[in-house]
Amino acid sequence: MLGANDGIVSVASLVVGVAGAGAGIPAILAAGVAGLVGGATSMALGEYVSVSSQRDSERALIAKEKRELRDMPEEELAELALMYRRRGLTESTAAQVARELTAHDALAAHLEVELHIDQDDLVSPWQAAASSALAFTVGALLPLLAILLPAPEWRVPVTAIAVLVALAFTGTVSARLGGSSAPRAVVRLVVGGALALAATYAIGALLGTTGVV
Repeated sequence: MLGANDGIVSVASLVVGVAGAGAGIPAILAAGVAGLVGGATSMALGEYVSVSSQRDSERALIAKEKRELRDMPEEELAELALMYRRRGLTESTAAQVARELTAHDALAAHLEVELHIDQDDLVSPWQAAASSALAFTVGALLPLLAILLPAPEWRVPVTAIAVLVALAFTGTVSARLGGSSAPRAVVRLVVGGALALAATYAIGALLGTTGVV
């Protein structure tokens, strides 16, 4: 939902600002499409770099753990038992669990308990980038279509209503998925979106009135 909200607010603010300056459909469309493409690309690149860095770090930790298991198996077994004692197991039970897990898959046991890493479930940077770009694009299409379809005098009001309704919807869904307060999330998103639209529209109208654009 975060990427979709970014797309909704950023492109809506952009096209509403251009419309506020008195620009016609060609300029609004150009600004909206440029904002969509630029935003989606930026989101994808940012997510790719972030996830790639995280994955590189996880791979380095996995390689380090492999070396330690190869070079210091007894110390690693004792370390695993210690971790289970810290979780509340008795000394004998922790030692037994550590031995059984080590016999089954020592690396997986240490990665899970010590580093909280699942080597079979590392996030793909490309998948994360594509998901982020897609979410932004889907969100950005709403204000872009909303401002292009109505008559000129209705462009900004229709876009504002569509954006605020969409933000209320995404806020509700995000809150329910996360188990948090839906009204608080909705108010936060709607107020933030309304302020962004008002600010860019006012700036666009000011620049249009003064003849800057």
